Parts: sequence; structure tokens; C-alpha cells
Amino acid sequence: MLKTYKTALAVLAVTASGAMASDLTVTSWGGGYTASQQKAYGEPWEANTGKSIHWENYNGGLGEVRTQVESGNVTWDIVDVLPDQIRTGCDEGLFIEIPDDILVPTADGKSMDEDLMVPRPNKCAVPQIWWSYQAFYNDGTFSGQQPDTMMDFFDVAKYPGKRGVHTWANAILEMALFADGVAKEDIYSTLETEAGADRAFAKLDTIKDHVVFWSAGAKPLELVSSGEVSMSLAYNGRVGGANLNDGTNFVSIWHGQVLEEEWLGIVSGSPNMDAALDFVAFASSPTAQAEQARWINYGPMRTSALDIISAGEPWFNTGVNILEHMPNREEVMGDSIVADPDWWADNGDELQERYQAWMGQ
Repeated sequence: MLKTYKTALAVLAVTASGAMASDLTVTSWGGGYTASQQKAYGEPWEANTGKSIHWENYNGGLGEVRTQVESGNVTWDIVDVLPDQIRTGCDEGLFIEIPDDILVPTADGKSMDEDLMVPRPNKCAVPQIWWSYQAFYNDGTFSGQQPDTMMDFFDVAKYPGKRGVHTWANAILEMALFADGVAKEDIYSTLETEAGADRAFAKLDTIKDHVVFWSAGAKPLELVSSGEVSMSLAYNGRVGGANLNDGTNFVSIWHGQVLEEEWLGIVSGSPNMDAALDFVAFASSPTAQAEQARWINYGPMRTSALDIISAGEPWFNTGVNILEHMPNREEVMGDSIVADPDWWADNGDELQERYQAWMGQ
């Protein structure tokens, strides 16, 4: 026990000393995503400024940010956050408002706000990436006609086998209504009615006896690879990353995908405020957003970054054309659902409770 305690203290000491020795601490999600951030603009920013970055991983949420701000002991400068968290955090004063005049315009003079595919939720946010929930399967799983729509994901008669589904309500309810024929622009107005929610859960009931639930991002790839399920929902970056980096033969179903936003925020009371402001300006620039696509198949939120990628294809670091793996490219946006984080903030608790009950039935 004493040895374990001393080891834990040593790890904490190394982490703390790493943060103190650096000029900036950036907190993100780890894995291939953080690696893409480090490659795309972490290392270039360090080279340009002569400053160093300490990267930390976390599991999301505002708990640690809130604790640091309220205690006055802020050690994180920048945090990569989900859309609901940048909204809540800005409202609570956990993140600062970022001056517009530091943000990098496009080559033809458009402001960052004019260049975004969706509006910034507030001035605390600068853009990172689009990612999506999508359905996928292993090439060769099905004979004859291949599944390519969200309707096919819910059709266990035509495409037999188990279905991998995540353990929270976001995205799966939108997908269920879309597969049931609701136009994407009507999904949220439908879902907020009792009849609409009933319709979504009735659609889920059509696959209930075939569902295998997952909660960790790597799990759906394991389920599909092993044959435990014939199709699964997953994060598009996991699916594309496996194909691009590991040589797997997963087939993405882009129809009915649900696109989600990702943002950076600067923590109130950041001990390295000048460096933090300089970094977020650099990391949200069109060039940096395009560079991130050399390392991961999440889509940039700035339209001009997509133009840079398109003009430079093949773009991925292995020489592969990355655009066909991008969730927000023009060819797939017509059949894609853009998630509404404000709607989920207002309506999500009740639906999540109902979904948890449905899982246990």
C-alpha cells in the first residue's frame, strides 16, 4: 500500500512539474484526437513562439474547470469542450470571452464568424472540428445489395444481425426518426412532442431484441470486427481512423449521420493568458484547421479550411485522399443531421431517463 501511495505521489509530481515547466497547458480528450491537435498546431505553435505546451487528458465535463475557477487555483489554460459545455461554461463565467480582433480571417478577408459552417455559440468559443455518429459495417458482411442508409440500419429483416448502439439518447433518437421518414429539418420539433418521442422509441423497439450496447469509443469496432454485431453506430473518426491507419475494411454509412461540434475555450483565470489567446487564434485559423485533417478524419468547422484541403489533395499524412472520409463534405451534408445542442440542453434530461428505461426493458 505504501509503495502504491508513493508511486501515485510521484506521478502527480511529474504531472505538476510538467505543467509548471511549460508555458501553456492544453486539456483535451487524448488518443488520436489529441495527437492530431499536437501535430497540426501544437508543434507549429511551439516552433513559431519558442514556448512549450503541456498536454493533459480528461473525460469531459465542467467539474474540474469549475473547481479550478472557484478555488482560484487555475492550472489549465485551454480546454477542448463539447457544445453544451462551452455554452454552460460561458454562462457561468468559467471561460473568458475571446476578442474578435485576434481571430484569423480567411485569405479573402472574411471574418472567422462568416467562415463558420454553424454560428459560434458565444464569444467564449473558437472552432475545432466536426465529428459524427454514423452507422458502419465490415466489408463482406452482407451478400447482394449493401446497406447504405439509416433505414437499412433499422432493417434487421433485410440486413440480419445484431446492432451496436451507444448507451445515451443523443443521436440515436434523431436517427430513429430520420429512419422512420421524418425530414431532418423537422426532427427536433417532432421529438419535443409526446407523439414524436413515442414515434422515436417505437422505431427503436424494432431493433430492441437485436441490440448490443456500448459506451467506450473503441468498442463498436471490436463488436463489428468480431462479428458479434453486423452493424454498429460509432464515432466517424474511429471508423475512418481504423481504415486509414490500420488497414481495416469498414464501410461507413453517411446517410443519417448526426454531426456534432467541438470547441476550444480559455479558462477564466488562466495563468498564461497571453499565450492562451495567441494559441486559440492560431489553432482556429483556416490553415491549422486544414492541417489537422492530415492526421485525423474529423472535419474542420471553417469552410475555407475545406477549400485548402480540396486544393491540396491527397492531403492525409499517408498520401490518401482524406475528403472522402470527412463527415461534413458537401456530398454527404444533404442527408446529414446537424445536432442541436441547445435543444438537448432544454429537453435532454427527460429523454435520457426514458432511454435508460428503454435500455433496461
